[in-house]
Amino acid sequence: MNAQEIIRSLEAEQLKENVPTIYVGDTVRVGVRIKEGNKERVQPYEGTVIAMRNGGINETITVRRIFQGIGVERVFLLHSPKIANIKVIRRGKVRRAKLYYLRDRVGKATRIKQRFDRSL
Repeated sequence: MNAQEIIRSLEAEQLKENVPTIYVGDTVRVGVRIKEGNKERVQPYEGTVIAMRNGGINETITVRRIFQGIGVERVFLLHSPKIANIKVIRRGKVRRAKLYYLRDRVGKATRIKQRFDRSL
């Protein structure tokens, strides 16, 4: 076994099986594990997926939401132990791989059409 095969086998053990199929434009609710003192709780973070990167164990999604009138983006490592769960709320109909143009838009201009041909 060479080094790449060893790395691939170690990464395969860490991959999560319960990750849903996510596309750019989807609205998702990500449950993030937060540790406060000695307690741990799951905090939901809901927003639109504006970018996806890499694949396998390094796969990340960038989720954007508006909080108190300010756009907040957060990058999540899909197979991280800090991610408790991911739920797709609605599918978005978009024609590009990165939705960075949403950063310049405000209010109703940020809406994305819903798509019904893919299941949740």
